[in-house]
Amino acid sequence: MICAAIPVGFCAGLFGIGGGLISVPFLFFIFETLNIEKQYLMHLTVGTAFSITIMTSFVSVFTHNKHGVVDFNLLKSFGIFVVLGVICGTLLAAFLETKSLVLMFSIIVYLFGAYLLLVQDNKKKNKIKFKTMPKLISGFLSGFVSAPMGITGAMINVPILKYFGYPIKKAIGTAAAVGFIISLFGAIGFFLSGLILNAKLPLSIGFINIPAFIIFVPITMFMARVGANAVHSMNKVKIQRLFGIFLYVIGTIFIYRFLNL
Repeated sequence: MICAAIPVGFCAGLFGIGGGLISVPFLFFIFETLNIEKQYLMHLTVGTAFSITIMTSFVSVFTHNKHGVVDFNLLKSFGIFVVLGVICGTLLAAFLETKSLVLMFSIIVYLFGAYLLLVQDNKKKNKIKFKTMPKLISGFLSGFVSAPMGITGAMINVPILKYFGYPIKKAIGTAAAVGFIISLFGAIGFFLSGLILNAKLPLSIGFINIPAFIIFVPITMFMARVGANAVHSMNKVKIQRLFGIFLYVIGTIFIYRFLNL
């Protein structure tokens, strides 16, 4: 867990992902090795990942905001739609099996990885208006898709914000802020659903594993700050391509696990 927390935190800050996208694979393999009940294996993984990324996302947002790349005005409207999506997605996840959640995770990761690898960087300064209906649809889908997978929505929101004219660094910074909202409500949702389903898992409350939370939080918070500072000294096209490759690696790992579950 200590070794896993270092890259989780760094990638959280670097890509504005909150850490869930990389902590989910690590936690999944750790809990699987510990012979956690398969019925709730992915549920415990996702709930724990969300609880960890609350603090990681906060540090990432704070650091990105110092560089002036977080659009808090967008959160006033977009954030509400995201929360609605998280609530619905958490309810869905409670009734899905681990294998279904793993397949869903893999497919969506591949789709957005392909987008970031193929899309050309927009050099124009003109920002496309992000109107209410696109905000509602994309915000709800962001929360709805992120909740069952334990991610903070950056792999969805970074491409969405880029599409509507945001530069890659501002898209990452703002996606980190959206991720904080997703992780907070996601953690609450999985905590409560674990209690309601009476999932008596070792050293856990609801679907949140206490030892993992205690070990991951301080390390990922520190590393998230390192990653968030590093991104501002890198070329924006290179960051975008790295993010796309990163998503493909994660998707491949989970496809492999899906085939062997």
